[in-house]
Amino acid sequence: MLVTGIKSKPVYAPLRADPRGRYHLMLGFGEGEVALLRVLTEMQSSVPEGLARTRVLLMSSDGEAPPSDARRNIESLPLQEVRAFSDMPPLLGEFRLLLADSLMGTRLYVAGPESFIGLAMRIALEFNLNKDEIRAEQLGSLARRVHCIHCRVITENVRTNIVRCSGCERRLLVRDHYSRRLAAYMGVMVDAEAPGELPPIKEVFL
Repeated sequence: MLVTGIKSKPVYAPLRADPRGRYHLMLGFGEGEVALLRVLTEMQSSVPEGLARTRVLLMSSDGEAPPSDARRNIESLPLQEVRAFSDMPPLLGEFRLLLADSLMGTRLYVAGPESFIGLAMRIALEFNLNKDEIRAEQLGSLARRVHCIHCRVITENVRTNIVRCSGCERRLLVRDHYSRRLAAYMGVMVDAEAPGELPPIKEVFL
């Protein structure tokens, strides 16, 4: 029952350094640190002066986990700033502050699970960054944030095609329709016409 091919569903490509950028702001979550290290290594070879104008915000998938090899390598580079966070809200709060002070020519790079990318993109849209200034690469879990169209509550970390809404407790079909404003996929009551009749529930967003 998932409707595929919906144009609103985000499409991601491997991150590449943008040599046209004067300043660089990078966010990495979990495996996203590996992608950011790849971009920084590319910058070191092609535009090494750009490293001194690069700020990096990082968080592991387990906020209390020891630094990964990728993070240690990132921290060894001559960057303007590297900060590590153990929780998502402080990271996104710092991201918002940096965007508020960002200058013309800033490029944004985001790497990690799709839910993390969506939250970062929602903030970027508040500051009117355009698509030429933003790059994103999806790595790690495909679990979705799901917006219930009935009660408007967000259910986090959804891995199945059918989920019980954390607000109204309706059974929702997780659609491919994506809202950048909400950073979430739409969930619609799956048994509205035949109460209690559900399709097989499967883990599809792993």
